[in-house]
Amino acid sequence: MAVDERHRVVCHLDDLLEARGMTLAALADEVGVTVVNLSVLKNNRAKAVRFSTLTALCDVLDCQPGDLFTVTGP
Repeated sequence: MAVDERHRVVCHLDDLLEARGMTLAALADEVGVTVVNLSVLKNNRAKAVRFSTLTALCDVLDCQPGDLFTVTGP
């Protein structure tokens, strides 16, 4: 894969927030990360996510990792 190619992992944080009537700022407070970091994730610019952050997101949003992320086709 070329260095400038984007990954194929898509984050569905917007959909989950909307479904739960929650703001990004409220989620950031509950998860314990900055709004900026969640924004990077939400806008599909993240290159990695810590398991501890993923676990906290799933706990707060009452979801599974597969609800947060999908992998698009080649």
